[in-house]
Amino acid sequence: MEVVFITLGYPDNGRHGNLYYDLMHEFKRNGHGVTVVCQTEKRHNQQTELKEVDGVPILKVRTGNVTKTNLMEKGVSTLLLEDQFINAIRTYLGGKKFDLILYTTPPITFERVIKYLKNMHGDGMTYLLLKDIFPQNAVDIGMLKENSLLHNYFRRKERRLYEISDMIGCMSDGNRRFVLQHNPEVRADKVEINPNSIHPADRSLKKGRTHIRRKLGIPEHALLFLYGGNLGKPQGIDYLIRSIDLYRNQDDVFFLIVGSGTDYPKIENYVQQRRPSNVRLEKLMEKEDYDKVVDSADIGMIYLDRRFTIPNIPSRLMAYMDRAKPVLAVTDPHTDLKDIIYDARCGYYAEAGELAEFRDAIEQVKRDRGRLQQLGENGRRYLEKEFNVTESYDIIMQHFIKDGSGEYCSKTKYYSSQAAQGLLETP
Repeated sequence: MEVVFITLGYPDNGRHGNLYYDLMHEFKRNGHGVTVVCQTEKRHNQQTELKEVDGVPILKVRTGNVTKTNLMEKGVSTLLLEDQFINAIRTYLGGKKFDLILYTTPPITFERVIKYLKNMHGDGMTYLLLKDIFPQNAVDIGMLKENSLLHNYFRRKERRLYEISDMIGCMSDGNRRFVLQHNPEVRADKVEINPNSIHPADRSLKKGRTHIRRKLGIPEHALLFLYGGNLGKPQGIDYLIRSIDLYRNQDDVFFLIVGSGTDYPKIENYVQQRRPSNVRLEKLMEKEDYDKVVDSADIGMIYLDRRFTIPNIPSRLMAYMDRAKPVLAVTDPHTDLKDIIYDARCGYYAEAGELAEFRDAIEQVKRDRGRLQQLGENGRRYLEKEFNVTESYDIIMQHFIKDGSGEYCSKTKYYSSQAAQGLLETP
């Protein structure tokens, strides 16, 4: 079976632990052909090219800057994505047939790209991995005005993307319910749970904590709270700053923040002006170095803006689980992330904006210091069972069947063909 995967970001350095890289290599490991189409932003000064990485052809499409830029450039670049991707696919992949067209959000503006591929390959199944419910998330945090011209434009794109998708895989049950509640035209039987997933790391590669702590100036005796990842508006950085400031200069806890994003300067200004002795800010690191930092931490932190009405499930959760670290989630009340953490028995939750709840959570972590390792092991076991990339692969492949020639085709196509020949009733 030939699979094409359409996405914005895809690691081209053999980086296991990335949900897209791991899923594509799971398809490859099972004997399928895989082609990836992703972007290379103009800041990287590279032209569109088709190259092979780890046995997978990757078509990197030159686009404008969509990430780490101002809202105006992001908006214009996002609007141009479809034509840029279509032109590159037509030029480099025009003669190739795909049985599975797999794609993600963001962005919602892949709708015409998927329609183009579907028209080229009418037999191909379209499967959306829904990682971002846009434009509602932008409305929630004040980046878009509801019912504005721009909001209505993106909402139409969202509905059309759902319409042309044969299946929609949501990150959680709450995510699925939200999609169906706010899009009643979408059939419930085409929306399923297909959570974020990775190939769990080899536990034997885990490093000790002392060296990296010494390198970063973190006291060995302090409880190390790590926040790693994007530092932008969705994370509610203003509250992150207010919450960690509750423990400013206390020597029994230490906050290490590693990442990048539009609100990085806010934390940088906080560190420079308040000079907390127990907070360190680091720019985004290479994965190998970051993994060592995670191994040195006592607990991993996840932040989401309190205004979100969408049940978001950040992939950062898996990064902590993968390294057997307990989790402290500080999020809006609508996400079922807290339910996952409680079900896995791997951490703590505080509602974003509630400083008293945050303080209570930190104090509970202090009291539980002796059992943090067990909480981390609970999370790792949950990851291996629920968020393993083999599960995501199986969820997608359940929609395919081998025909009489031994080739894979979608069950819908297969049964329709059999019914047309009078061989069976359409189920």
